[in-house]
Amino acid sequence: MGFVLMIAVVWAAAMVGWYFSTRYVKTADVDKIKARLTGTTKAKAVKPKEKTAFSVFRSEGQTGSQIAEALVRKLNLAPRLKILLEQGGLKWAPSRLLHLALVGAAAGTVAAWLFLPMVALVPLGTAIGGYAPFGYAIHCRGSRLKAFEAIFPDALEFISRSMRAGHAFAMALDMLKSEFPEPLSGEFKRTFEEHNLGIPLDVALQKLGQRVPSIDVHFFVSAVMLQKRTGGNLAEILDKLAYIIRERFKLRGRIKAVSAHGRMTAIALSSVPIGVGFLMLWLNADYQFFFFHALTGQLLLGAAVALQLAGYAVMNQIVKIEV
Repeated sequence: MGFVLMIAVVWAAAMVGWYFSTRYVKTADVDKIKARLTGTTKAKAVKPKEKTAFSVFRSEGQTGSQIAEALVRKLNLAPRLKILLEQGGLKWAPSRLLHLALVGAAAGTVAAWLFLPMVALVPLGTAIGGYAPFGYAIHCRGSRLKAFEAIFPDALEFISRSMRAGHAFAMALDMLKSEFPEPLSGEFKRTFEEHNLGIPLDVALQKLGQRVPSIDVHFFVSAVMLQKRTGGNLAEILDKLAYIIRERFKLRGRIKAVSAHGRMTAIALSSVPIGVGFLMLWLNADYQFFFFHALTGQLLLGAAVALQLAGYAVMNQIVKIEV
């Protein structure tokens, strides 16, 4: 019951922080747009006030979003966070992602302090709360990439058929937006629009490869750029590339079926210590007193959890085969 309540508190705090950060950004943007459209700005004569330490602190770090923006600039996190957000299809600013991480870390710290039985686990709550927004962005990136790769061979064959019908390569890219669903249609639409605005085709395709971190897309970009330099039948190249990608999907499915036993073994071996711990806690709660109330026991329990997670990660990497 306490664990469920802790999750509810963390979720509520994160949603409140997200709501206010979103509302703050939207309000600022709306005010700027209105000022530009009307050509007027409201200026109020403000009597200068004497700056104190508290007023200076407020003027330099008024909100959590401004603190996040300062951290992004100070640590030069904008390029990496922007790539992550673009790959996940999230229309967020990098400072907003960091702001949500700070809110989540604070909420996780408070929830862990209130509901967890050990003080040593408070950093764990902080880490989980702070990582949650990044985990969501990574999850969105994985889901979006999987959806893109599933229909990418069909898109390559569509481009090939369009070129055989007499359309230019750029026009075939533009036709994808009405023939395929998101996220593939949106990515190729953006590539076509960039090229249509004057960006060279090879540069627009390289940007596509950055937004979609897939080896199949990199093969596609390399094939198109090589054909533009050396010549050749691009339609035939795209057909062969689509065939290779489909064969790779089949091989990946076979490997996944063969390695299923190893993955289940890793899950079983990782679950046994957890199950034994809960069983001993249920049979003899006094036996676990040392681990929950003594500082040495808490440190040992934390080390055991860390080693357990590390062991599962190692076993998962052993059975993970990239194709």
